[in-house]
This record gives sequence, structure tokens and C-alpha cells, in this order.
Amino acid sequence: MTEAPATVICHFRVKASEEKAFLELRERHWPTLRRLDLVTDEPPVLYRGEDAQGRPQYWEIFTWEGGAAARAHEHPEVLAIWEPMEAACEARDGRPSVEFPHVERVPNGW
Repeated sequence: MTEAPATVICHFRVKASEEKAFLELRERHWPTLRRLDLVTDEPPVLYRGEDAQGRPQYWEIFTWEGGAAARAHEHPEVLAIWEPMEAACEARDGRPSVEFPHVERVPNGW
């Protein structure tokens, strides 16, 4: 049985001093995943916000092809982006530097 696509909301708590570097890496992120057939054709959505102390944080939402998230963790091209992206982030307020909850869309009831 083939795994279904999985949507993920990536939450990055970016160090203020690393925001530019983070965004440069992020520009390579989805194109690399797409070229490697790890994500669907639907482009990602990126949101920026600040925490209570004014520190930058980002949310990126995209959809993995079925089973591709596990494959991505083993691919050197992906790791070459993920490792410096994570290094540009910091744990805050008891939360990790990055979080990756996988979610599924719930149909509207109206």
C-alpha cells in the first residue's frame, strides 16, 4: 500500500542574527525537495511572525509525497540545506528550535 501525501507545518524559531542566511537557505529548500520528487507540485506557503520578545519565527507549510519525509532525512542534498537551517534557529521558552507537526486538512462544515 502506498502512503498518502502528508502536509507539514514547519515552525522555525530563527536567531535574529541569522535571519538573512535562513531565508537564503529557505529559497533553496522547496526547489530541492521538488526536484528530488519528495514534495507535491503545490508550492509551499511561508509566514513570518515574531514572538513576545520580538524575535523572528517562520512557518512553512508544504505537502510531502507519500513516504518522502523519511527519504528526505537520508538525502545528502536535503541534509546540506536542513543542517544549516537548523543551526540558524534557536530553542526558546522551553520549545525546540524547529518543530515539524504533520497535519491533515479537515473539511469545512458549512
